[in-house]
Amino acid sequence: MGDQTAEQEYVLRSARDNDVKFVRLWFTDILGNLKGFAINVDDLEDAIERGVGFDGSAIEGFDRDKESDMRAFPDATTFALLPWRPRQNAVARMFCDIYSPGGDPFGGDPRLALKRNLERLARLGYTYYVGPELEFFYLKDSHTPEPLDYDGYFDQLSSNPAADLRRDTVLNLSDLGIPVKYSHHEGAHSQHEIDLQYTDALTMADSVITAKLAIKELAQLRGYYATFMPKPFSAVNGSGMHTHQSLFQGETNAFYDPEDEYKLSIIGKHFIAGLIRHAPELTLVTNQWVNSYKRLVPGYEAPVHISWAHNRSDLVRVPAYRPGYETSVRIEYRAPDPACNPYLAFSVMLAAGLKGIEEEYPVPPPVEGNVFAMTREEREARGIKALPASLGEAIALAEHSDLLREALGEHILSSFIRNKQIEWQQYRSTVTDYEVSRYLPML
Repeated sequence: MGDQTAEQEYVLRSARDNDVKFVRLWFTDILGNLKGFAINVDDLEDAIERGVGFDGSAIEGFDRDKESDMRAFPDATTFALLPWRPRQNAVARMFCDIYSPGGDPFGGDPRLALKRNLERLARLGYTYYVGPELEFFYLKDSHTPEPLDYDGYFDQLSSNPAADLRRDTVLNLSDLGIPVKYSHHEGAHSQHEIDLQYTDALTMADSVITAKLAIKELAQLRGYYATFMPKPFSAVNGSGMHTHQSLFQGETNAFYDPEDEYKLSIIGKHFIAGLIRHAPELTLVTNQWVNSYKRLVPGYEAPVHISWAHNRSDLVRVPAYRPGYETSVRIEYRAPDPACNPYLAFSVMLAAGLKGIEEEYPVPPPVEGNVFAMTREEREARGIKALPASLGEAIALAEHSDLLREALGEHILSSFIRNKQIEWQQYRSTVTDYEVSRYLPML
């Protein structure tokens, strides 16, 4: 909430110069669903200074009784025009931090949870950089998973609607100030990937939420549907959100060591060790839906086992070093899917890595060879464990996690677990098409 005078002046001037009439104030619930409301531009100055009151009682993760009166404070650094809206009487967006009427930060706000983790990191002298790879499917509609194209990995056919949609999305994201590093067709039919350019974790979490909305809105404008459902089709790869990560001290990459075989510093290795040790309990946050665990199965390139190396079959991958590119030395955590809440996912991945650094966890040896090709006995002999195989298993691990409690706070963690327990119970009591087609004729 502090003094935002310089940014405030910039926002108000930008709004005037661009004929902005409405400003959408955005925040997410604990699951990462985008929420918000629009204010008239005439109320923008007052909103930045004093916040805007709203009823939070119906929002997931907000208490039904205690949090009906909340205040949203727009972050002036997040002002951006929505390029797919009209230029005349334009629409802008700003992300908000949520406070209680008494002026205290709200314990159920995912954005503030990430800010807390980043502030703790800043006191140690580090900045946390992330670069996620967003995978998603374009479909004909939201009811039947029918692909929009039948292309494959890196295919360059440009005439189909999916390629044009992806191009429009990249251009719109650029207009929003969200640079895209790569975009390409993924392995499955109608599956696409947009990789966002590495930046600090708070900016990136805002950017992921914005990119997901842009991808969906632009598809909808053309009469199609974009989904971040982790596994909409049984027999093809699911969609991940592989997240590249590094810590910097000023301009220096704290993960880089020229003497190491992997060019990875001891800090980088401790960070990996933290992710490896805490991966089972993080998985509820990085993979938060019943459907997430249909992706985390052998045979579809998604990680199943907790290991690290240069390989793409590992949970933690160290991309190959290119001489002269010290700043690009990083680690890639491959479990998350794009249906996670990025504020919470970045918070818990950082917390695990930081715990590894602070406690100086020893890093296990890297896995040489394909971990999928090993027998169970070979994996057990090397101490390679598995990620949770279902939402129920992930909930049980998260319930007892001190790391998650520390990273997210009691309010978010208990609300999140309660929500997931309800989802798991509903799923367990639902008879699926698979069961009917398999068992009804034979039992």
